[in-house]
Amino acid sequence: MNRPRYTLLLYLAAPIVVVMLVWKLCRHPALRARWREWTGRFPHVPSHSPLRPVMFHAVSVGEVHAAAPLIEAFLTAHPDIPVLVTCSSLTGSQRIQALFGERVRHVFLPYDFPGAVGRFLDHFDPRLIVILETELWPNLIHHARRRNVRVVVANARLSERSQRRYAGLGSLVPDMLSEIDCVAAQSAADAERFRSIGRPAAVIVTGNLKYDLDLNVDRKAARDLRQSLFGERPVLIAASTREGEDAKVLAAFSRIRQSRPELALVLVPRHPERFQTAARLFEAAGCRVALRSKLDSHKPSTVDVLVGDSMGELLRYYSLADIAFVGGSLVDTGCQNIIEPAALGLPVITGPSRYNFQQVSDELLLNGAQFVVEDAAALAACVCRLLDDDAARIAMAQAAQRTVHHGKGATERTLGIIQQALGYSLHAVSTPGIPASQ
Repeated sequence: MNRPRYTLLLYLAAPIVVVMLVWKLCRHPALRARWREWTGRFPHVPSHSPLRPVMFHAVSVGEVHAAAPLIEAFLTAHPDIPVLVTCSSLTGSQRIQALFGERVRHVFLPYDFPGAVGRFLDHFDPRLIVILETELWPNLIHHARRRNVRVVVANARLSERSQRRYAGLGSLVPDMLSEIDCVAAQSAADAERFRSIGRPAAVIVTGNLKYDLDLNVDRKAARDLRQSLFGERPVLIAASTREGEDAKVLAAFSRIRQSRPELALVLVPRHPERFQTAARLFEAAGCRVALRSKLDSHKPSTVDVLVGDSMGELLRYYSLADIAFVGGSLVDTGCQNIIEPAALGLPVITGPSRYNFQQVSDELLLNGAQFVVEDAAALAACVCRLLDDDAARIAMAQAAQRTVHHGKGATERTLGIIQQALGYSLHAVSTPGIPASQ
């Protein structure tokens, strides 16, 4: 497949895209005023700066959180340069607005039709596009190159599965990568996989931005909330669970409570549409369930399960727990962010599906900070072992924090690459970079 054929397939799929957009607008009425953004049409907003903006694209919540320290560093280093932040999801949009407010311009990235991305690029005229991880759109990148807009892929990762999939797309991916100025890869393995499927102008290993997360958590408030809900009971968190995992977590929780009936659970489904479904599942099993959004007057030991039905509070939920199970791993979706619980000093447990965080998981396993389990029964057995062995649990927690500490620094290195792409002198990156812009 090449880019013209890809574009033809997009046009053939346009009726499906329209139906999906209408469905999204029906489910989320707040989006109805913004539907034109997906077509590349935006209201004119006067700019207070004569400089062209730098654009950061983070597809959804996870990428927004990864990009946040980088965007903050850029805003601090270059307060005179306008910043545009785009995403593709409502939850991502909400986090961008909560984190940055009026300090950045924010819109949805249009669908990858040539007309839509062309209107988008003409309207905002970015000087540089920074794409987080692997959110690569051939027409966006191609039309950016035609307008002499530089493209950097930051925190880039490429699993073996994605490598095989991209390799089967003919010339589409190599042609697209050849139009990218720099791939700032999370690891040497990611860098090598990118090189195997294309030839960007530069591939540099910068590390994982998610190691540089800001642990801005009110620990006292978390301790008070834990005390009010659970008293002195031990607490397990099942975080970012995906479709099909809640039942597995329930099975494990029920097994554990046969020998440790005092155990409490914090359950945080990955997607908001599953909050109520998850709560009903545990209620039907006889658990006393409280929703985060409806915490009123629960007395200690009256709650078995707290369902985290709010956005942007995952670090606070982790702060309530003694042990963390990270979802997306007992179903084949590649595991969610395991750095957050590790940074907070929690023993980390996942299922076998870890390709989204393979390198981080390998490091945690090597340092004795993570267990990998195959199913609900193994999850229950693992949690019981940790509850029965305080020394082992503390050792895992300490190893997790050390691993995160040693992984820090990607933000500074990536900022250096962005500055070089903008024509500033490169002082933060020791490896060969990309040619300075003219």
